[in-house]
Order: sequence, then structure tokens, then C-alpha cells
Amino acid sequence: MPLPNTGRLLAVDWGEIRIGLALSDESQILATPLETLSRRLGKRFPMPRFLELTAQHNPTGLLVGLPLSLEGTEGESAEASREMAATLARRTGLPLEFWDERMSTARALAAIREQGGSTRGRKGEVDALAAAVLLQHFLDARRNRAEEAERAERAVPNGSEQKEC
Repeated sequence: MPLPNTGRLLAVDWGEIRIGLALSDESQILATPLETLSRRLGKRFPMPRFLELTAQHNPTGLLVGLPLSLEGTEGESAEASREMAATLARRTGLPLEFWDERMSTARALAAIREQGGSTRGRKGEVDALAAAVLLQHFLDARRNRAEEAERAERAVPNGSEQKEC
């Protein structure tokens, strides 16, 4: 089910130990890091805290990062992400979409370094920022697709655009 075009979206960047969360604004223009949930390896997802945050921020949909290999194939991590996402969608009743999360953590680390910051001891911040990078990439891509569709709709058969009056 596609995500709605209005209201806050909650992004989840899945990891074995840490789960980064980010939230969009109501107009779905800007993504902001929200929180990083932690769990011990092999332990359950911290569902009570996730449901608390969902109730607090009232998102209209969930965007879950899909960890693909560099070749674009799915492995065990992607399978775990899909299972977790199905549980989140069932527990919240929210629509769900997956988005390729390749390089989101690397982009988050680069953003911290560009600001002159150190990434040492900031793993939790990095995961929430990676979720924000994931969500921002989704928002930008969806907005670009909508703008391209609008331009194509205005185009006349000879390839030029109609002038708006």
C-alpha cells in the first residue's frame, strides 16, 4: 500500500543492535532524526517504546529501510527487515513501504564529518541520522517523480511545454 502524500512519515533503519528512527514534517519535505532504539543481540525489538513514539508523533505511514547488497540483492538482513516491518505494520495499522537503505549509514557518517564532528562514540546518533537520510532520500525522490509527471502532463505533442496563463 503506497504511503500517503500528507502527514508525518516514520522511517525505520533496521539493525541487529540499533534501530534508527526519523520523522518527516507534516508536508513531507524535511526528515529529522528522532531516536535510536537499542536491543541486545538476539533479543526482541523494543516494541513498547516504538508504539509509544508512534502514538506520540501520530505518523500516517512507515518507511522501512531494506538492506540490500551492493549488487541490489536481498540477504538475511533484508529478510529480517521485512519480518520486522510486517510486525510493525500489523501492530500500528499503518501503511508500509520499503526503501533501499544502501549507503544511508555511510552518508550519515559523511554528514557528521562534513560538519567537523567526530563519529567516535556516536553510534546511536548515527543510526537515527541514517534513518533521516533514508527518509529524506525517499521524500526527495517522490517529489521529483511528481514534478516530472506534472511537467510531462503539461507537455504538448511537439515536446514543448504549454504556457500557464
